[in-house]
Amino acid sequence: EKFKKSIKETSGGNIDDETLERLTNERLRYELKGGVQTIQYQINTLMTTNGQSPFVTLFLNLQENDPYLKENAMIVEEILRQRLQGIKNDKGVYVTPAFPKLVYVLDEHNCLKGGKYDYITRLAVKCSAKRMYPDYISAKKMRENYEGNVFSPMGCRSFLSPWKDENGNYKFEGRFNQGVVSLNLPQIGIVAKGDEQKFWKLLDERLELCFEALMCRHNALKGIKSDVSPVHWQYGAIARLGKGETIDKYLENGYSTISLGYIGLYELTKLMKGVSHTDPAGEDFALRVMNRLRGACDKWKAQTGLGFGLYGTPAESLCYRFARIDKERFGTIEDVTDKGYYTNSYHVDVREKIDAFSKFKFESQFQNISSGGAISYVEIPNMRHNTEALEEVVKFIYDNIQYAEFNTKSDYCHVCGFDGEITINDDNEWECPACHNKDHSKMTVIRRTCGYLGENFWNVGKTKEIKARVMHL
Repeated sequence: EKFKKSIKETSGGNIDDETLERLTNERLRYELKGGVQTIQYQINTLMTTNGQSPFVTLFLNLQENDPYLKENAMIVEEILRQRLQGIKNDKGVYVTPAFPKLVYVLDEHNCLKGGKYDYITRLAVKCSAKRMYPDYISAKKMRENYEGNVFSPMGCRSFLSPWKDENGNYKFEGRFNQGVVSLNLPQIGIVAKGDEQKFWKLLDERLELCFEALMCRHNALKGIKSDVSPVHWQYGAIARLGKGETIDKYLENGYSTISLGYIGLYELTKLMKGVSHTDPAGEDFALRVMNRLRGACDKWKAQTGLGFGLYGTPAESLCYRFARIDKERFGTIEDVTDKGYYTNSYHVDVREKIDAFSKFKFESQFQNISSGGAISYVEIPNMRHNTEALEEVVKFIYDNIQYAEFNTKSDYCHVCGFDGEITINDDNEWECPACHNKDHSKMTVIRRTCGYLGENFWNVGKTKEIKARVMHL
């Protein structure tokens, strides 16, 4: 409306309706492009004190009842177009940025079954094939798990429990997480030595220890005043409290969540049953473990009134730390401590040969239990010239799993200009396959380390895990 008025005034009113609409639309598209570009570059140049970009997630949700659905679709389309293009590095070459993370919601009108907004989903798939983002949330599956709601994850994978205000309205924006304590499942399996009775006893003991640690976190936050972070507590990022007011009311009654994390369900199953949890005997045991963890969270929630949730820990560095600690203490154990890393949350072992559809179907049952945080990915080759195949996987995601993503390679060598996959050599070093450059400062390597993309570079355990990954498509 503003642009239309301006163009009318500039022309002195001597303009026909068709020309007015065309010029208005051109101006609108130009402004939209500039706005999205500004956001993207601001996020990638606003460094925190340790030199990282801020961990920002953009939630791309085309809601059917949104009065601004048409405008929202234009914004989402522009965000995806610019992410597909990439961001220029200091050499002027377009590369894949790690942030902002993009999460794209699949619903009836854009799930590639003839819906009005399928054209945007096809653009999203093209973008995923080249830039790894966006990730995908199935609105259909999410509604089944969260009382009919569809809402953004906090960060890469943390989800809030549904909560209603005094008027009975669901609220998700502005809520937060008090913290996470993560459980080393493989270590319990090592100590139990295949004895299930001993395992369940040890697990219950460790769970009580986790509860104590989580309550320490909760109690440490009590009495904290809004003045510690005015942006969060006084100016509306989380709340609008007065100066000197405590944050206590936001810690109680499930308004914020507090999370029990876990890692290494695959290794635990291997230790206790001698097979992967994709084997029927292992699957039964793994599901019983997950339900015990979820049961503990539900029990604590009932006891305290706090918002306990079961959370599949991202374990960017923890996957190595726990494995290193256990190797030092218990020695080398095949398929457990010998790899240099533990498998993320409930995921299938990265070395296991399984197709993308089977992996998503198998892991979806664990996502339903781990409702405080879960994400699943499949490893794909370069699919830029076969996006139709990737579209079939996206269709499958909509009907079968709540939250899923693709992992491919999107690297760049500053020395020779190679654009493809920079590999890990036999000495566990990153090396350009074209010119054999090994200088970290002269290459850009982007990999999915958890729900986020990571760049340049990882600890020895995570590097070994990345090297061991097999293709699922």
